[in-house]
Amino acid sequence: MKDKDDAARLLRFYRGEGVDDAGRTLDQILAWDDAMLEYMHDYIQWLFPLRVPSSFHPEAPVLTDEVVGAFHADPTLRSALMRSLNRMLAFYGLKRGDRGGAGVIEPSDTFPERRRVWLRPNNHNHLRLTRILTCLRELGLPAEADALRRCLKRIAAENPGTVTDQTLRYWASA
Repeated sequence: MKDKDDAARLLRFYRGEGVDDAGRTLDQILAWDDAMLEYMHDYIQWLFPLRVPSSFHPEAPVLTDEVVGAFHADPTLRSALMRSLNRMLAFYGLKRGDRGGAGVIEPSDTFPERRRVWLRPNNHNHLRLTRILTCLRELGLPAEADALRRCLKRIAAENPGTVTDQTLRYWASA
């Protein structure tokens, strides 16, 4: 019965009608500053759930066919997911592009500062980015997943030695 409970909890959370397992709403998490997003490690599984349980946070919900179907059918859910994406892009010093709409993600003015937080080999944020890529594709935002993957690939190419080959393979397959 955990799958049904997970689906209901996750959909309530994303609809703004419920909280995560720590009692936080989606809006509260998205309002955190960058330091809090870096410090806390138990929210990313709620913002970007996957079909497999998190080894770090096993109480976090997992995606079910019901949840995936709901996100594909409901533009309000996808819009809330886009808000999560936009907040995390800002955290990484990235933004949705001015030059091409949904299909472009690029460094923002804050990238030179924000890159210091995550752009180094084996940084835990690389796992978060893999999770984000996978979730976006699964929940109906494949153009955004592709745009983020292209952006990350460019950043890695322009900054040799900051992203491992293994991470690049994960991002490519996400």
